[in-house]
Amino acid sequence: MSHLIKTALILCLLLTASACSDNAAQQAVIHKAVAMESSDECHLCGMLITHFDGPKGEVFRKEQGDKVFKFCSTRDMFSYYLDPENTRNVSQILVHDMSKMPWGSDSIDDKHFIDAKTAWFVTGSEKTGAMGKTLASFSLQTDAQAFAKEFGGKVLSFKDINQDSLW
Repeated sequence: MSHLIKTALILCLLLTASACSDNAAQQAVIHKAVAMESSDECHLCGMLITHFDGPKGEVFRKEQGDKVFKFCSTRDMFSYYLDPENTRNVSQILVHDMSKMPWGSDSIDDKHFIDAKTAWFVTGSEKTGAMGKTLASFSLQTDAQAFAKEFGGKVLSFKDINQDSLW
């Protein structure tokens, strides 16, 4: 009987370790930002991405592997992401850190992409993007607060953004 219990315990431990390593492998899937090229079109509206000011976004979907969906503005990116069909299928979202990149279409620097889920956003500022109002994205809450103080708007975390935040 004790041999059976030991074997069962070992089997349980192996299954648990295997499940944990599978989860760790899934969570470790992190994509690098893909450069914004002058011919890239926004996945949502079809506009040329690099022709407009403000932060841009990139979305990677779980079932699409390494395929990236690029967006001309954080507003378009969130419009896409907040659709329930898309939300559950997104593996990663990247946005520009506007504390490191000046506001302007000729200054897009793909070295300054950050994980959108840990970023801070300013909605309702006087700064505009490709489709008018957009959400300024920052890696630090203090930078978002300084931006909001200078240009107006409200600071939100990723989890606080909803459809109402986009307008």
